[in-house]
Amino acid sequence: MSRVIHVFRQPDRFVAGTVGEPGDRTFYLQASEDVRTISVTIEKQQVVVLAERLGSLLEEVASRFGADVPDDAPEELLDVDPLTVPVEEEFRVGTMGLGWDAESKAVVIELLAMTEGEVDETVVLDDTEEGPDAVRVFLSPGAARAFAERADRVVNAGRKPCPLCAEPLDPAGHICPRQNGYRRDVDVLED
Repeated sequence: MSRVIHVFRQPDRFVAGTVGEPGDRTFYLQASEDVRTISVTIEKQQVVVLAERLGSLLEEVASRFGADVPDDAPEELLDVDPLTVPVEEEFRVGTMGLGWDAESKAVVIELLAMTEGEVDETVVLDDTEEGPDAVRVFLSPGAARAFAERADRVVNAGRKPCPLCAEPLDPAGHICPRQNGYRRDVDVLED
């Protein structure tokens, strides 16, 4: 079976979002263009890495190619709306790729489906017939900044950290290693 590459050259929307309560959230990346919407499941840490690498790529593109890259996300590109429902997973992201398309002056993000074996890096950002399914999104530098800013907000909207050990607090408290394993309630820590 040949691979499917979902390409979004001028997406109406590309966002990170979650489904579920803090502590039990599933992270998604969702791309929409016209009537087509694709959602892929991604790990929280992958969202963090993607946002960080986008920032680095934008700095590199500005210095090496003289591209017009905004320092902050343009206000009109900030997206605070929830994910488009229904959220139906196309695949779980395994490998990610980032690039710069000098011709269209766009950041290219490619998300490849998780596979059992190693992914040959030559399939990333390539249209080869064989390889894992993929989602490829082209973003203007401003849209890439807006994506990274939202991704940071989504990641940081989870559970508050324990003031003693910095581990995430559950609503029922948690066993804090700094307190020799005693369970601490959230109310006690907030006093």
